[in-house]
Amino acid sequence: MGAPDELAYLKSLVSQLNEKIASLESKAKPPVKTPAQQLRTILVGPPGAGKGTQAPRIRDEFCVCHLATGDMLREQVQQKTPLGVEAKKIMDAGGLVSDDIMVNMIKDQLDNNKSCKNGFVLDGFPRTVPQAQKLDGMLTARGEKLDSVVQLLIDDQLLISRITGRLIHAPSGRTYHKTFSPPKKPGVDDVTGESLIQRSDDNVETLTKRLASFHAQTGPVVDYYKAKGLWHGIDASQSPKVVWDNMRKIFVSSKK
Repeated sequence: MGAPDELAYLKSLVSQLNEKIASLESKAKPPVKTPAQQLRTILVGPPGAGKGTQAPRIRDEFCVCHLATGDMLREQVQQKTPLGVEAKKIMDAGGLVSDDIMVNMIKDQLDNNKSCKNGFVLDGFPRTVPQAQKLDGMLTARGEKLDSVVQLLIDDQLLISRITGRLIHAPSGRTYHKTFSPPKKPGVDDVTGESLIQRSDDNVETLTKRLASFHAQTGPVVDYYKAKGLWHGIDASQSPKVVWDNMRKIFVSSKK
């Protein structure tokens, strides 16, 4: 074998080795999670229906941001942003924060929160038809639209039994249930051994009023999205895993 032939042969070997190394390295690396598609959805449900369980799963599975409007409002007020300052003035005066402020807070997240680049799961908004219309207008202006509105459906009496048995470790936020998920030792946190509490509003009378208000308020919004063909109902009395499996099917099919 002459020098030129040997050189060509060695170069070929190096090329093959580099390809093999690249192949092995790619297999050794954990896969980077990227969404198969963008997702923009609204999660609707009464207190205790499981929104707090399912929304983070949507966020993680589809690489979108979770926008809980109550948390967003508190954060804007704490950070003293222009919207937060305006909202605090209204709340301090005993008023309700306007729909425009709430929609602008959502828009601010979509504009500036990098985790929203693939979409969002919206929790706690809209609560009225005018809010839904303003949200639609803002998304249209951005060249975007909702993919789905998922409502967690559950009987009020079952919901009340769920919530009135709820126990909370206040410092950490860990939750238990007297019947469904009791602590190892009655009344104390599994991790710290500190006492568990029951929220003062986790009682039958308060919950009945909250649920009645929720149904009255949410009904027209649900009808609004039904008319647009975006609404999907899921039986939230099932196990969280079954609820999630049913929910995921909706998100995947809505993008096909």
